[in-house]
Amino acid sequence: MQIYRSGSVLLTGAVAVALAVTALPAAQAAPSATAVISEVYGGGGNSGATLTRDFVELANAGSAPFEVGGLSVQYLPGSPSAGSQWQVSELSGAIAPGGRYLVAQAAGTGGTVALPTADSTGTVAMAAGSGTVALVSGTAPLTCKSAADCAADTRIVDLVGYGSAVVREGSGPVPGASATASVARGTSLADTDDNAADLAAGAPSPVNAKGETSGGGQEPEEPGPTEPGDVRIHDIQGTTRISPLDGATVTGVPGVVTGVRTSGSRGFWIQDTAPDSDPRTSEGLFVYTGSTAPAVAVGDAVLVSGKVAEYYPAAGAQSLTQITAPRTTVVSSGNALPAPVVLDARSVPGRYVPSADGGAIDALPLNPSRYALDLYEALEGSLVRIADTRVTGATTAYDEIWVTVKPRENRTRRGGTVYASYEDQNTGRLKVMSLDPARPVPTANVGDVLTGRTTGVLDYASYGGYNVQATELGTIVDKKLRREVTRKQKKDELAVATYNVENLDAGDDQTKFDTLAEGVAVNLSSPDIVSLEEIQDDNGAVNDGTTGSEATLKRFTDAIVAQGGPRYAWRYIAPENNRDGGQPGGNIRNVFLFNPERVSFTDRAGGDATTPVRAVDTWKGVKLSASPARINPVSPAWDNSRKPLVGEFVFRGEPVFVIGNHFASKGGDQPLHGRYQEPTRSSETQRIQQATEVNTFVASLLKADRSAHVVTLGDINDFEFSATMKALTKGKVLKPLITTLPASERYSYVYDGNSQTLDHILTSPGIRRLDYDVVHINAEFADQASDHDPQVVRIKVRGSHGHGHGEPLG
Repeated sequence: MQIYRSGSVLLTGAVAVALAVTALPAAQAAPSATAVISEVYGGGGNSGATLTRDFVELANAGSAPFEVGGLSVQYLPGSPSAGSQWQVSELSGAIAPGGRYLVAQAAGTGGTVALPTADSTGTVAMAAGSGTVALVSGTAPLTCKSAADCAADTRIVDLVGYGSAVVREGSGPVPGASATASVARGTSLADTDDNAADLAAGAPSPVNAKGETSGGGQEPEEPGPTEPGDVRIHDIQGTTRISPLDGATVTGVPGVVTGVRTSGSRGFWIQDTAPDSDPRTSEGLFVYTGSTAPAVAVGDAVLVSGKVAEYYPAAGAQSLTQITAPRTTVVSSGNALPAPVVLDARSVPGRYVPSADGGAIDALPLNPSRYALDLYEALEGSLVRIADTRVTGATTAYDEIWVTVKPRENRTRRGGTVYASYEDQNTGRLKVMSLDPARPVPTANVGDVLTGRTTGVLDYASYGGYNVQATELGTIVDKKLRREVTRKQKKDELAVATYNVENLDAGDDQTKFDTLAEGVAVNLSSPDIVSLEEIQDDNGAVNDGTTGSEATLKRFTDAIVAQGGPRYAWRYIAPENNRDGGQPGGNIRNVFLFNPERVSFTDRAGGDATTPVRAVDTWKGVKLSASPARINPVSPAWDNSRKPLVGEFVFRGEPVFVIGNHFASKGGDQPLHGRYQEPTRSSETQRIQQATEVNTFVASLLKADRSAHVVTLGDINDFEFSATMKALTKGKVLKPLITTLPASERYSYVYDGNSQTLDHILTSPGIRRLDYDVVHINAEFADQASDHDPQVVRIKVRGSHGHGHGEPLG
């Protein structure tokens, strides 16, 4: 029985459970008959090495060219720690049938021989003896840190682990890598998904797309064009989202440089000063220079030759039309820029995007006067201007903010923009970032105003979609948004709260504990019961089999006391190791805190990680078969996801049943701004199954006692209008309290500038008198302890709730 509690008295029958660390299965991406990682070398520039830099070589075993634009090569240390991150090197171009593609990585101080001219260049310093390299569809960093988790990530095209790498394919990593030895695939390029069988150590032998090997000189750069060609930018952009010249080579495309990006996906934007009359064809275009810093300046008149390509930054995203492998001639400098297009409430349409019945909208003719995303696509790469816009998403760690050019569109009472329904999208949202590293976007909270003129190039990226790459920034005006403080519950009110504390573990710094504790003690006014989501095990993401959270909860409850709150006790069920999703090794779980001076917990033996709880009908009323316990934890609905925690409490002599939830995340859903419309919400399937499990359990409680006091709450990871909520409330066994608030207050989370509801509190029909509040202390602020706002409900429990044995639920 894996029941954990605070205090010195152990529960009757509780036992200490030691969990052995089990061997993880190896990653098993589907064997590739086309692109594979053919060679990996991390010893470049090391002492004793001949080559001066690390490299990754790709190969195409197929019979047709393999496009790598939009893909990336990513590296993870062989024994990743909690802080290890996948490092990304973006790719462009294609691999010819049977050909090679060379990705140069970091150089060292040793070695004497240069690589052949690389087809792509990254900056990753790979380890010589051990590491993992992945070929990935998209450029977003992977998050997996175990072979099993990486095996489940469908973005991985191929993966190689060498040395003692934890993440690898097959029975083991490839041995023998060193400062003088790479690991390479055989000439057949066979991929059986067993690294040790498919690759072997040997002398490094890098080959680039031209078939060149080490020791050769650099290829001389071809001269740029000298005369304008026949193709203009609007010819390249065309009247749909896909260029009619995709894949074609163009020569001498004229334009004026309007913006330069010197980091990340390097390149520059050009715009035609002689536009056509078709509002569907953009006059702006991005020129991708890869690892080479752009040798142009804003105001340069240029002629550009290169290959037209559609770059898809991530699966499901729209594409960005660009010229790759460019040759550029600067004709003159200091030229005037085209007048920017003003984006405001009058110019941006009220409809969001056309429908393709779930298919791709790539080939649909643009209708910029009808759909906002069509307007933005018709301005892709062009100069735009916004003015006096309200901030709807606070400044991120990447110095980005979200604003709306439509100040009246679904406005919240605190200045945000409510995500009201799947059909009612917020068309005025745009992300803003600065192209000038010396002048990043200032810190701003929701409701602040970006005053004055902000001018920049309209770009598209996988995260957030259309965005303004600002060359001129307005000024942030602080509107003094303040964190809310809810009222204290009265003596006869039971206060029950939910709070997602975002991967809290005992190793976090004290500031995080203190800020979260202040949220509980001060902003939530010390509720009687707090249902917590994302409490990790005591050593966080260290993947060593630890599943207990005693040290984490001791630090948290101590911090609450220090902030003036009560001395909370706690209950939880420890998960099986790495079976509840979340950060690998973190073992997040739901936890109940409760104030024993106000409410008591009914401990009943029998609850553990795999035993389902039952509603037991007695002559005194319904009770739980075990407390704390879990709802049907072996159901497929909970695969790789948090299981609901159920507890039986007593307040003023009356039983109250609390169910803490953390449903499956929305990861994997197609983006709102993506190429598939309407987007597929693939993650919803599991949440509907989870909601059905909880609904069935609540119905069993109410079948035994229709007046039972049941509070279901937590991070449901879905909206109040979703199919998940319909399944959770089926039969009216639960009422979602978010729907009792005015429309402008229905949110607990801010994502991509949308204020939306992922966290919920629901109550059973037996709870008739209540007071509900979403307490906004995190989601709208740049400085936040969690990305979720907590919620609280204060309920009055009557002296007698009436058993109602066997009566229908109505």
